[in-house]
Amino acid sequence: MSQQKSDYVDDAEIDATLDDLPPDEAIEATVENLEANGFDVVVADSAAEALETIQSQIPAGASVMNGHSTTLEEIGFDDYLSAGDHEWESLADEIWSIDDDAKRQAARRESQTADYFLGGINAIAQTGELVAADRSGSRIGAYPFAASNVVIVSGVNKIVPTLEDALDRLESVAYPLENERAQEVYGVESAIAKQLIFRQELEDDRTTVVLVREQLGY
Repeated sequence: MSQQKSDYVDDAEIDATLDDLPPDEAIEATVENLEANGFDVVVADSAAEALETIQSQIPAGASVMNGHSTTLEEIGFDDYLSAGDHEWESLADEIWSIDDDAKRQAARRESQTADYFLGGINAIAQTGELVAADRSGSRIGAYPFAASNVVIVSGVNKIVPTLEDALDRLESVAYPLENERAQEVYGVESAIAKQLIFRQELEDDRTTVVLVREQLGY
């Protein structure tokens, strides 16, 4: 069963002021600055619309990989991908069917170069930067260069005023919640081991940020 932020929010101490829904002016400024930094941006009014946007972004026959993302789970992408009602090559399904640990890890590394890599983000600065971190690097390895195309999906609750605030949100909102999830799901603590500040996308049409006007993920 997919885990939701609500499963952990009562067990983790977070700075809720960095998880609020921003006013429309803040969303508009964020979109403008992300686009100025080379990111394509789509604003979706709902989780259902965000899923439809993803479906329209990825052509038939493309290889698709996704890093763990509560947001992708909440909009229904994980279920849609696993159900197989699409014409994509799901690398995640292929990877988790491999029994040998070493071969599975090698396949995970290779999947970073998927035609389309999807995931979430931990914070978005209104000034146009994206901030993310992983314990293993399973998402952020693909974001800056490896994948041919990247689709990042985020609730607008992850928008904060500055890059400093975005780094603060990573530490005081995303990490405590992910740490609770990791302990329940994997039996180990998480860590901000590998961190990315994605300041600019220099390749036209490579990275799309789907902003959803809902409170999603962490």
